[in-house]
Amino acid sequence: MRTSPALRAAALATTVLLPLAGCSDGDGGTEKSAPTAASTAAPTATARKLTSQKLDWKPCPAPNAAQGTGTAPSPLPGGAAWQCSFMDAPLDYADPDGRTIELALIRAVAKEPDRRIGSLVFNFGGPGASGVATLPSFGTDYDSLRTRYDLVSFDPRGIGRSEGVECSDDATLDARYEKDGTPDDAEEEKAFVEDQKSYIADCEEKSGDELPYVGTTNAARDMDLLRQVLGDDKLYYFGISYGTELGGVYAHLYPKNVGRAVLDAVVDPTEDALESSLGQAEGFQLALDNFAADCAERDDCRIPGATSKEVQDWIVGVLAKLEKKPVPGLGERELTETQATTGIASALYSKETWPLLEQGLDEADGGNGGLLLALADSLNGRSEDGHYDNSNAANTAVNCADSKQRFTLEQTRKALPRFREASPVFGDYLGWGLLACTGWPVTGAWETPDVSAPGSAPILVIGNTGDPATPYAGAKAMAAELGKGVGIELTYKGEGHGAYNGGSTCVQKAVDGYLLEGRVPESGTVCG
Repeated sequence: MRTSPALRAAALATTVLLPLAGCSDGDGGTEKSAPTAASTAAPTATARKLTSQKLDWKPCPAPNAAQGTGTAPSPLPGGAAWQCSFMDAPLDYADPDGRTIELALIRAVAKEPDRRIGSLVFNFGGPGASGVATLPSFGTDYDSLRTRYDLVSFDPRGIGRSEGVECSDDATLDARYEKDGTPDDAEEEKAFVEDQKSYIADCEEKSGDELPYVGTTNAARDMDLLRQVLGDDKLYYFGISYGTELGGVYAHLYPKNVGRAVLDAVVDPTEDALESSLGQAEGFQLALDNFAADCAERDDCRIPGATSKEVQDWIVGVLAKLEKKPVPGLGERELTETQATTGIASALYSKETWPLLEQGLDEADGGNGGLLLALADSLNGRSEDGHYDNSNAANTAVNCADSKQRFTLEQTRKALPRFREASPVFGDYLGWGLLACTGWPVTGAWETPDVSAPGSAPILVIGNTGDPATPYAGAKAMAAELGKGVGIELTYKGEGHGAYNGGSTCVQKAVDGYLLEGRVPESGTVCG
């Protein structure tokens, strides 16, 4: 989904159970306003220079600290090398002659240059996922698309190498994630709120000048600048999770510049922060229901229970024990209830990681929290050496620059019963995450994003009925909001976050036929 800071993309991490995506008006005072879609300016000499800049493509280095750990990307099958570069963009599009920032780019050139359509630009979600670090990890999955496209991605502003937002240091983050994310009394509530304030103060101290400019509207403007710099008349785009919201905002701002676009694992653009968080609680609960039902049906499942409810009751019991007494995790770190919940969420992003979830829960019940903590670390952007990438800092910064909602403590308490009803496991955590943007130094841009795109070319919108992070209903809502004849809905009856890489030949044929040959599927197509 537009992953809340509470639950960001595990498949990419790279959508932590951190504070949630909810953000809003706040108290005013010293808050700065995020730029809105109306912040435009006539082209200047500097702006024209930016659109005509030449990119200097070079071999890609290893990821930097903000992008995470690892080595330089390996060549693709056949020996094609990944190339990296930087593009200059205005920090503030309302002041194009002012400060510029560098945006990190990556590409793999098309295999059949004589049949090349253009560049296919990917955004993998979050917000906060480094496209430069992520695209090579999935490059072979999109090999069929590379026949006619250069595969391109970028670190959106505030993310990775693109002026990455900085907040708390590694030791502070370790302590933060170990704390109780579901306070039960006044003392715990006070500690929770103080921790939130401290985190926000760190972000403002280290990245305050950039925070007003990292929102989705500016990222969409950056994509149109990238389109021009790459030499494409139209934008060809593949957005996943939060990348679907970015794609929708782009289509609204530049409907005539849309070429072919795919939105997979779709954020519901009609939901405000509260509704989105509740939807996420329901989505993860659905995924947990499906996991538990699968476990109950198997004789070899390591979790006790003859029914889905019995399996889930046992899981709730394990979490209750961890709240009272954490168990040893990795090194000197312990597995707390909050970290265990994060680990469960991490494993629910893909059916392929259900066996790890089963093993991790069983081992945690026996006193070994190492596997669940490793799953939580993956979602939190923590590497084995104890360093955190900037994906969660960026996630908070983008969400809070976008959304206007700011929840009081009383409003949060009042909303908790709805969250608990939505999910006995994830409800409390996501409910308390509503406070994530309260006190943020930038006011948000919208209650909900405008993605209406009259005059745009058709946009393929794919929903997965078993998606935990972006519930299926979001695809129908996005298709409707894009407009008649623009939003083309395709349904995948599957599990996990997203559809194209879910193993469905039907989905892949539909997407490839659309992107490579321009064949638009009939809206309402269903793939099993």
